[in-house]
Amino acid sequence: MRPRPLGRTGLEVSEIGFGAASFWGHPAFPEREAARLIHRALELGVTLFDTGPAYSRGRAESRLGRALAGRDRSGLVIATKAGTFFERGRVRRDMSLSAIEASLEQSRRRLGLESLPLVHLHGPSLAELTPDFLEGLERLRGRGLFRHLGVNSFDPVVIEGALALPQVDTVMLDVNVLRPERVSLAARAAAAGKGVLAGMPLAMGHTAPPRPGDLRLSSVWYALRALKNHRADRAAGRRFRFLHVRTDITGAQALLAWVLGAAGVSAALVGTTRLEHLEDCVAASGRGLPPDLAMRIERAQAL
Repeated sequence: MRPRPLGRTGLEVSEIGFGAASFWGHPAFPEREAARLIHRALELGVTLFDTGPAYSRGRAESRLGRALAGRDRSGLVIATKAGTFFERGRVRRDMSLSAIEASLEQSRRRLGLESLPLVHLHGPSLAELTPDFLEGLERLRGRGLFRHLGVNSFDPVVIEGALALPQVDTVMLDVNVLRPERVSLAARAAAAGKGVLAGMPLAMGHTAPPRPGDLRLSSVWYALRALKNHRADRAAGRRFRFLHVRTDITGAQALLAWVLGAAGVSAALVGTTRLEHLEDCVAASGRGLPPDLAMRIERAQAL
């Protein structure tokens, strides 16, 4: 696994990170299998793990903490979120300093960490990133609750605004073949000294052809989520089905190679419930995208 610098934080992270979220953290997915994926990721050289208190109906952080219990975490970058949480059956949002402080304390306990290596504000608005708010976050940092601060948003306006904030060390945004306009934004973030984490690098599976015979609960769960929330992306993804028919590179590897080839990207975060899928994704580390495939992706993006 190739390491990459995380902006100017002084940290290095594996260029493929593990996203501990979604179905991976749900009770319907066995805890033993979830832990097995984390342990295999460690064996394969993954050093970056991303989660959040709102993920998997509030269960992802605790599950990741249990999976990493007893492991050497000195070389790991464990990232979580603040500003959202799961309560009474839904994701709730609170960007007040008091709520974030409470969230950080809970995250430290769930993850078994004295200090959180990296915390991303989860979907803040630009109006919320006031000088007083940022000063308050710096006080929390000074107390040792966390070491590095990031902003996670799929709104390019928010990311652009975060680039001018010296308190912000990293940004997380959706970079994938369906979002080619994010490449220039990632490059500007890196030029501003920010570490850039690519969320959704596999385009949430929208480019892959359907597998009618796959009746695993996780596959059905993801398919239903796509039908409910991501129909436009699912339709756009059909233009990229060609990525999944080659014999020299798998679809996942091609998607990740495209993202990791974007200037400034520090790491791509992938989530999975299948061991073979994890191994396939990790094998993308250090792989370049075949030139003919890069050209075909560019043509499909122009449609």
